[in-house]
Amino acid sequence: MRSTGELLTWTGGGVELTFGIAADRPVRLLSLRPAGTRGAPPSADADAAPLVEIQVLGQGRFPGSHRYADTTVGARLRHTGHTRSAAPDGSAELRISQRDETSGLTATSVFRASTSSPAVRAWTEIRAAGEKLTVQAVTSVCTGAFLPDSGLGVDDFDLVHGDSDWVAENRWHRTPLRDAGLAAMDPVVHHHAPRSRFALTSRSSWSTGEHLPTGALVARDGSWALAWQIEHNGAWHWEVGERRHGAYLALLGPTDTEHQWSADIRPGHGFTSVPVSLAVTAGGLDEAVGALTVQRRTLLRSRPRKLPVIFNDYMNTLMGDPTTARLLPLIDAAADVGADVFCVDAGWYDEDGSWWDSVGEWQPSATRFPGGLGQVMDRVRERCMVPGLWLEPEVIGVRSPLAGTLPDEAFFQRGGTRVTEHGRHHLDLRHPAARAHLDEVVDRLMAEFGIGYFKFDYNIMPGPGTDLAGIAPGTGLLEHNRAYLDWLDALVDRHPGLLIENCASGAMRMDYALLSRLHLQSTSDQQNPLLYPPIAAAAPASVLPEQCGNWAYAQPEMSPEESAFTLATGVLGRLYLSGHLNRMSPAQMDLVREAVAVHREVLPFVASALPFWPRGLTGGSGDWVSTGLRSAESPYETLLTVWRLPGAADQVLLPVPHLQGRGLRPEIVFPAAATGWSADWDATRGVLRLGSAAQAPTACVVRLGPDH
Repeated sequence: MRSTGELLTWTGGGVELTFGIAADRPVRLLSLRPAGTRGAPPSADADAAPLVEIQVLGQGRFPGSHRYADTTVGARLRHTGHTRSAAPDGSAELRISQRDETSGLTATSVFRASTSSPAVRAWTEIRAAGEKLTVQAVTSVCTGAFLPDSGLGVDDFDLVHGDSDWVAENRWHRTPLRDAGLAAMDPVVHHHAPRSRFALTSRSSWSTGEHLPTGALVARDGSWALAWQIEHNGAWHWEVGERRHGAYLALLGPTDTEHQWSADIRPGHGFTSVPVSLAVTAGGLDEAVGALTVQRRTLLRSRPRKLPVIFNDYMNTLMGDPTTARLLPLIDAAADVGADVFCVDAGWYDEDGSWWDSVGEWQPSATRFPGGLGQVMDRVRERCMVPGLWLEPEVIGVRSPLAGTLPDEAFFQRGGTRVTEHGRHHLDLRHPAARAHLDEVVDRLMAEFGIGYFKFDYNIMPGPGTDLAGIAPGTGLLEHNRAYLDWLDALVDRHPGLLIENCASGAMRMDYALLSRLHLQSTSDQQNPLLYPPIAAAAPASVLPEQCGNWAYAQPEMSPEESAFTLATGVLGRLYLSGHLNRMSPAQMDLVREAVAVHREVLPFVASALPFWPRGLTGGSGDWVSTGLRSAESPYETLLTVWRLPGAADQVLLPVPHLQGRGLRPEIVFPAAATGWSADWDATRGVLRLGSAAQAPTACVVRLGPDH
């Protein structure tokens, strides 16, 4: 006979969590709801997913499956205590401890919530009291709370998930859970839970190279949504599955099956899982992403006093082939349009035109800069801009002299052989020689050239990881990833005014392990301006709007409409300028200058706004693409970017439901001389009707404000 359970309720910030605790069952997260909302209290005896699932070698699952559910150790965990306190950062903290008496393993679930956020951050700390245990997977959190909180079932929920690839980032899908893979099989008749699941996995070190670590479960009637993100700069896994009663969501870092990861747990040597965030709302998908947006702002390690406008010489411009002669006119032109930072991208170290596999020393080229790179950076400062440089810190080219001087132990290895990918070796930041090398490079470049901005790139994947010292390759990768974060923390502490852009072949490592520390995210390497709008429009689902570095590479050969089209892509994020500005006519320069001025005007709003998608985040982009930002405080302040692609109809209807019933006046704020555009607001339906008689492609930025 089962013992009667009790409920543990904890409110942190804007969320309320309720756990089921019983003497003969593991702790279960039964309810996760916005603080202050009312609902039927969950049953303390509910048959819900264990809060922690731990796969241990020799223990396994029962019944067996591909899933990270039904683990033997997870089922044996029992509550041993919990504490409420304030974390060092001032957020509320709850720690729930459990123990498996059979193995001696203990698991502590940690929850933190900021007072300003409708979300909670969570991870799991595991320890062993006796003999060594080999852990093959551990959830950062596991819960089925979205079902009892909503009063709905598996058949009533959609799963929202995203795919990503080089120059094809941020492709979102919305699928009914049943269609996603949770097959209906009548678990009552079979006396077993289903074995099916929907799972996404990111492999190796590109955390967003195939799929996004962000997702959501959304009630189809728009009454409830749960969104999440895994905050790790490497391998991760998440899955949704059905149980005999209800369902579960499991969020994990690396695992044995998917990533060749394991951890040996013994007294004095435990393991902490990667952190994750959960955001909940009594609303739909846009509201859930908005809640996650607020949570991301609480994670930022530092916020620059000023959000600068960056010009970068790479995209559709110098493309890794900078010289003094090419850069000086660009520097003057970038200053003339109002840029704050001028970043010299790849190629500044190249002597022979084949630099890819020789990088690593990061010494300026003498042939490209006859007067020295200092001459170029002096001009940047003379024009009142901050000098910036591209750097790929984690790699050493196979032809670099450093490949032969740094010790073998400073590189990733497999079976005693260095890992080599795309002509590069991968540094292992656990080794002091690797870390000392990077410290020397960054400190030298800052001291010698006054660098105040770095673009940190990352263009290879090293496979499962490194097995140096006999550990599992995935374990080596995880330890390197964490060592890299430690190095970044020390770098920013040493140089508090330094700004760092996060880039990995565009956006292949677009996660909040890195973005909580770094200041700007390149959203893509996409060179075709017609293919960029869907990427930029969807980026705020994964990245804070004020961190979305959207390329705006207007060119002299473009028509005014084409130039406005590419410039508009950056206005409601971070305008990331490029293009041959020095070859432009005065009228073309004026349009770029106008885009910079409008962007600078709206930046304070962007830095506090919440994203929404008038035509939906999921389901493809179509010939009209749109994205919006709404004020988190004022019901009125709303801005939209709308792109009209070739072949599109001359009008589009854009629902803006949060403004329904309000008398508003639409105003096109960019471009100021927009010709052929018309905008009408239907307050009754909450719909903006936008028309364009101009030849596509064209775009505009629209403000919806009070109709005075």
